[in-house]
Amino acid sequence: MKTFFKNILSNKIKIITLLPCSFNSPIRWFSAKAVQQSINNTDEKSLASISQNEDLDKLYKTIEFECRSNDPAVLRSYTHFTTMAANELGIQVGKCWSPRKAHHERYTLLRSIHVHKKCRVQYEVRTWFRFIHFHKITGSTADTFLEYTQRNLPEGVALKITKVLLESIPESISSHTKLDIS
Repeated sequence: MKTFFKNILSNKIKIITLLPCSFNSPIRWFSAKAVQQSINNTDEKSLASISQNEDLDKLYKTIEFECRSNDPAVLRSYTHFTTMAANELGIQVGKCWSPRKAHHERYTLLRSIHVHKKCRVQYEVRTWFRFIHFHKITGSTADTFLEYTQRNLPEGVALKITKVLLESIPESISSHTKLDIS
């Protein structure tokens, strides 16, 4: 629909054809010339608001992913996926590593509560870790990248994200650091 309107508005010939405003409600009609004027007005308003409310984008020094799972193959696959996504977005991938051994948690329980007190059962849970570092990311890119990677997080994988934000030095500190050399 948008390309249709762009084609109409890009033509220099004045089109007087009336188009339905919404295909669900054929009662309201408008002309292409009125659409072009309203688009120009909104563009001027949006440009003015952008120049007045221009905020600087955040800059992250590093973003660290800590992935945990019970299956090391799933972690390897997810690591490969995130690094490929980062390369497509132009994000600098840093260190990607995992400990050699899994974290073991053993639980010992009684098999029979009342009669056989010496009969016990041990259960073990192994948790594998994977760490990935991404460097020098802007805030908008980081938001897009994090949303994409979190939506495609496989089942059985936990993800912990740590961000390190770069900020300018406050005036109270920077005024004391300046040296007067005479």
